[in-house]
Amino acid sequence: MSGVRPVVRLDFCDFWPGYRKDDNFFFNLLKLRFDVQLTDQPDFLIYSDPGSHLHRLHDCVKIYFGIESHLPDWRECDYAITCHYLEDPRHLRLPYYVLYGGPEALRKEGEDLEKILAAKTRFCGFVVSNAGNRRAQKRIEFFHRLSRYKRVDSGGRAFNNIGGPIPGGPAGKLEFLRSCKFNIAFENASIPGYTTEKLYEAMKARTVPIYWGNPRIHEEFNPRSFLNYFDFPSEEALIERILELDRDDDRYLEVMRQPYLNADRPNESFDLRRVVAFFEKIFTTPVRPVSRRRSWFRLGRWTLAKRNKGAAGFVGPP
Repeated sequence: MSGVRPVVRLDFCDFWPGYRKDDNFFFNLLKLRFDVQLTDQPDFLIYSDPGSHLHRLHDCVKIYFGIESHLPDWRECDYAITCHYLEDPRHLRLPYYVLYGGPEALRKEGEDLEKILAAKTRFCGFVVSNAGNRRAQKRIEFFHRLSRYKRVDSGGRAFNNIGGPIPGGPAGKLEFLRSCKFNIAFENASIPGYTTEKLYEAMKARTVPIYWGNPRIHEEFNPRSFLNYFDFPSEEALIERILELDRDDDRYLEVMRQPYLNADRPNESFDLRRVVAFFEKIFTTPVRPVSRRRSWFRLGRWTLAKRNKGAAGFVGPP
């Protein structure tokens, strides 16, 4: 009968605290095409952090979603969605910034960029919460170096110099960045394909991002619309360019007038039809789940997973 959506029995686990099973990127997208039924006895499981191990409680078809730069472990998942460029039919590349919003937020058509610039009250913004995180050291070192030339406002918990951390989660960060001419938008690592929300957030706030991370970033965003660390022969040259744009409004506006997207068109990662098609393949392809083919498992991790089963999340609203 036409109009009847296929039933999909689905569950989520190993996401961050407070993750809503019934209100997230995947659930909200898939329910437009499928009758998604959330259950703790699923046919399909989407899990994230590979270190939590709660997914080991399931022996259904498992889809790993990588938020950071982890590669999929094909001994534990049947399919994977990550930032990596992998030539494997079991894999879909989906950079994390796609979950933060669509390409329409990056379109500048009709905007008064001179008015936007005139409203900026800060030179550069910096948001880091955990200074002890080894992965944050590159951006912390650059923050200190740029601060020698001009004050950089730190709005996170680390090195805060604005009277306290900015409130309001992502919305608060966006509001903070809107007041900044520049933003230090450094990833945790420089890995091909690894592009999180940092560059997207800065662009959405209409600040000029100072970016370090994905060496193939020019394939996703217009490199003339931001300052790419790898386009400069040294950090000193990059800082000289930042200060030059800060001193000269006309040159700053030249950068701001550049479209964030190459040819002002969304890259393929923003095409959510790819995501739906990938799940359609998963839901309609009979496979013997890899978890049923395992001949062994680590007892300690299995015990840990069972002990923490209650932390797997909830199905309904809080």
